[in-house]
Amino acid sequence: MSVRITDLCINCDACIDECPASAIVSASDSPLVDGEYTYVKPEKCIECVDCTVPKCADACPTEGAIVWDMPYTAEYDEYYVSRNDGVTYTIREHPKKGLLSPLAQPRPFRESVGLDMRQGDTPVV
Repeated sequence: MSVRITDLCINCDACIDECPASAIVSASDSPLVDGEYTYVKPEKCIECVDCTVPKCADACPTEGAIVWDMPYTAEYDEYYVSRNDGVTYTIREHPKKGLLSPLAQPRPFRESVGLDMRQGDTPVV
């Protein structure tokens, strides 16, 4: 995934149309059990690696609502799979391919963003 939307989100949905990977959905479409705010589908997020800053963060009016998360790569498969509980994440399951975990479907990420920033919920700016 690499970016996550926090509870600071005001549900303006400005980020949804900006996402080139269609990875962001409104709170009403969130797959989470009690989805209260806009949600980033980790199995689709590409961190907008070809841009200066992720487009969702560029469009977001709320400072700190979008933070860095761990890369969606095989190395962090357990991180995402263990949190696939309907509360933190809901990773989509494909009828033929199965769970679209980082092992099955790794995504590009910004290598310049350190693990300290990713583990510390550092806002994307």
